[in-house]
Amino acid sequence: MTPDTRHMTHDANYWEARYQTADMPWEKGEASPGLVDFVAAHPKLSGSTVCVPGCGTGHDARIWARAGFQVLGLDIAPSAVRLSSERTRAAGLSAQFQVSDFLRDEPPFLFDWVFEHTLFCAIQPNQRDDYMRAVLRWLKPDGQYLAVNFLIPDEDGPPFGTTREELWNRFSPNFELLEDWVPRSYPNRTGEERMFWWRRKAPTRGSLSHSRSIVKKG
Repeated sequence: MTPDTRHMTHDANYWEARYQTADMPWEKGEASPGLVDFVAAHPKLSGSTVCVPGCGTGHDARIWARAGFQVLGLDIAPSAVRLSSERTRAAGLSAQFQVSDFLRDEPPFLFDWVFEHTLFCAIQPNQRDDYMRAVLRWLKPDGQYLAVNFLIPDEDGPPFGTTREELWNRFSPNFELLEDWVPRSYPNRTGEERMFWWRRKAPTRGSLSHSRSIVKKG
């Protein structure tokens, strides 16, 4: 990515243009293999709602829908949301998709799960504080956060890499790490991904709480 376009990575017009021109090297035509394996290995996951920010064309969201979850996929590119909705209906599945900025918008209710695959790596690294605040805003206390993270040194993204140390420093104050592992990956990403399964800690007395009451959609 050139310096002229680096600042556009959280701009809706930038991502919409990528979809309009089919310039989507991240589009693999299938869900994250790591997510597929995780859901298959855990058929009785707790909770019923999941938010998938930066959902793209909805491959990952459809895996959650097949597992029986109430799914909300978010993307700032209208074409991504349209494709997600069309492909989900064609697959005979039920999930909601909407044009929304996960970093800035308020959730319709608090979710049992947030699944991360392609947003943390797509935004500028200097927006990661905003990302962490958003996760706390959208996820229930005691909710679970599952992520496929890119542990790559390349800073000329997207995708922008991260490290296990950075993730620990960002998440451990508010989350308990349940497990992390090297997942099965797309062929061109083998050895570059690591999955992290976190549970949000319940707020302690006197701490600043980011939670809010659940408001169900009508």
